[in-house]
Amino acid sequence: MSSGGYRPGTTLPGEQRLAEQFGVSRVTVRRALDALNTDGLIERRAGSGTVVRERNGAAAGMSVDFATLMPQLVDMGQRTTARLLSFSYGDAPQRVVDAMKLSAGARVQTAVRIRLIDGQPFSHLTTYVPEEIAANYTEADLATTPLFKLMERSGVQVADAQQSVSAALASPDVAEALGVSVGSALLSLRRVVRDAEGRGVEYLSALYRSDLFRLEMSMARVGDEDSRHWQPVIAGQNGGEGGI
Repeated sequence: MSSGGYRPGTTLPGEQRLAEQFGVSRVTVRRALDALNTDGLIERRAGSGTVVRERNGAAAGMSVDFATLMPQLVDMGQRTTARLLSFSYGDAPQRVVDAMKLSAGARVQTAVRIRLIDGQPFSHLTTYVPEEIAANYTEADLATTPLFKLMERSGVQVADAQQSVSAALASPDVAEALGVSVGSALLSLRRVVRDAEGRGVEYLSALYRSDLFRLEMSMARVGDEDSRHWQPVIAGQNGGEGGI
């Protein structure tokens, strides 16, 4: 469906055949088809089976190069729109305290936003910023201005960041915000940003719809004879010279 494996108008195999093809039970297949039907990806037609639907008006989605992910995410913030869902202050969750190396009892501003492309939500963003930094901008500012710009305006000098990418399942609140079924597969990105003095200034937890966002990587074959291996290529550098 979203990956292009089944074209619009294609009739899917029956539940039993799908169960055999993917090595799962018919109950699992039925639940998966229910989720696809809810997301508008398929249509169940009495007497003619299950058909893949045309996604009229669907957003084109986005792809970014993993080797240059950071600047592309910044650019994405300038080319897409955001909607602020919640804004509050409180004690930092323990995982945020540990990742940002905050003191016990540290307070942070927590903001939840969705980012949209062509009016369709494709990412769910939760940010945690230390209270002393976040106090320099308002909820209205965050609703209209990218966070990195607000932080720079507050005098923060960002030096480096560490991020990881994994997978996650959509919880009920995230599923509702992104317009997908509960339990849908999402791309998960977590990032900790530090300033020039090594202090944590932002913790980002981002969830992306897998049908509208993907990571890509250009690779080059480098090395001599037995030591040849694949290495990421960073834009602007010669193949084999780049790295993450």
